[in-house]
Amino acid sequence: MNMTTAVYNLDGSRRGAVSLARLASVPVREDLIRRAFASESSKLRQAYGADVLAGKRSSAHYHGRRGIRFSMMNREIARMQRIHGQGHLDFVARFVPQAKKGRRAHPPKTEKDFSKGMNQKERALALLSAMAAGTDKGTVQSRGHKIGAAELPIVVSDELESLTKSKDVAALLRKIGLGDELSRLEKKKVRAGKGTARGRKYTRKRGPLIIVKEDRGIIRAARNIAGVDVATLNELTISMVAPGGRPGRLLIFTESALKDVDKHG
Repeated sequence: MNMTTAVYNLDGSRRGAVSLARLASVPVREDLIRRAFASESSKLRQAYGADVLAGKRSSAHYHGRRGIRFSMMNREIARMQRIHGQGHLDFVARFVPQAKKGRRAHPPKTEKDFSKGMNQKERALALLSAMAAGTDKGTVQSRGHKIGAAELPIVVSDELESLTKSKDVAALLRKIGLGDELSRLEKKKVRAGKGTARGRKYTRKRGPLIIVKEDRGIIRAARNIAGVDVATLNELTISMVAPGGRPGRLLIFTESALKDVDKHG
């Protein structure tokens, strides 16, 4: 694997190279990436449960005692909570799980914990491994990215962090050879299933992820470009670097951000 990559200026010209020693030495652990993605997704799952009184709002009561009116003793009928004066033999069952309109036997409960834990060192290695996958051209192209002849990962000077307009960010992406990628991101399709009625009718491809050391306007500038995401190193998550738990997203680093990754890992 190439241990260096070119650094681009804002005008698309090259101005030297930067080391990839850390990312080049990390193996791509797809198993860890999938586990980290599952762990991260599990913590976003919203708790849900049934109404604690569901199926219990009934006047049904037990009629099995002896010596009382409407007793079920000595009658061929199961001794469960019933409403007298209705149904078979003037007793209709309620409340119990096997009865019509009764409660559920084991309803979902809000206290259930869906989160999946993962060791901190494993999570950090998974994130680093996902970034390392972004240095392999075959892996990146397998996700559908149109990268042309660009060297991976793409590194831009720190001036990128100070861009404040979307048109400037889009112009830079075209200058470094990502025009076809932007065209790919303009397409959207109707989602299959019920999501079309739930506020998420369309789906769109994931484009490049811009990783910066410090936000000086770039996040606001790039957020209006379809499919393009921006994050600082401290904000990075597996969902950003490997959407769906699948490594190989096209990464664009600023020079300082890549040096920090190479220095601290």
